[in-house]
Amino acid sequence: MSDIKKKALAILKERTVLLLSPLALFLLWTWACDRGIFPEQLLVSPARVLDAFVELYDSGEVQMHFHNSLYRLGIGFSIGASLGLGFGILMALSRVVENLFLPFFTAIRQVPSIAFIPLLILIFGVEETFKIVIVAKAAFFPVALASYDAVKGVPRTYFEIAQVYKLPTFTLVRQIILPATIPPILTGFRLSLSRSWMVLVAAELLAADSGIGQMMEMGRQMFRIDIVMVGVAITGLVGYALDRSFKLAERRLIKWKFA
Repeated sequence: MSDIKKKALAILKERTVLLLSPLALFLLWTWACDRGIFPEQLLVSPARVLDAFVELYDSGEVQMHFHNSLYRLGIGFSIGASLGLGFGILMALSRVVENLFLPFFTAIRQVPSIAFIPLLILIFGVEETFKIVIVAKAAFFPVALASYDAVKGVPRTYFEIAQVYKLPTFTLVRQIILPATIPPILTGFRLSLSRSWMVLVAAELLAADSGIGQMMEMGRQMFRIDIVMVGVAITGLVGYALDRSFKLAERRLIKWKFA
């Protein structure tokens, strides 16, 4: 068998395995509903969930919530990840900045983003700023930590060569540090994006007038478990799509790593 056929067969097997777990979950879900193992107040059938999705789609409600959530995610993640990248690199390059901020950074990083929601609501209210800030906070720390660790892992000889040639700081970062640290930094971005999405949905559940999380909360208040399940499905699918998209982008940016 040729290498091309072996590779195609391996890809086919991988994709088949990827489909097995969702299919098994769907069949188990359908079986549990048919058997009436759980009351309808706790679990509804896939058909009911699909009907609820069509209802929300026809009314334009699901599109509105989806758009608002992605808007908040895009703005908050862009701000938080950019600041995290710059701060992580700066903290790794400057001993003064590291000594000043690393203990505080490490302590705050251990606090779940959800724990800041009451404080942020008091400061910003429940408007858009609150949601964007909580997403930015969730995005900041994984990227900052990944950038810090990646730059710290760069061989010291690189910096010694830069000192010999008296490279400016901007040139040092652009031509030496970033190329040497792209893989771990991209991993930090990927983890940060997934975490930001989860934190955003949680924040919308607690305090928002729109968004996927708020749609789920309204469904709970109306005892519409089918709407709640629509929100759960959308949350999972969007999270999966974001992760896979970032992974594909990572493969394109650093092809040599996967060669």
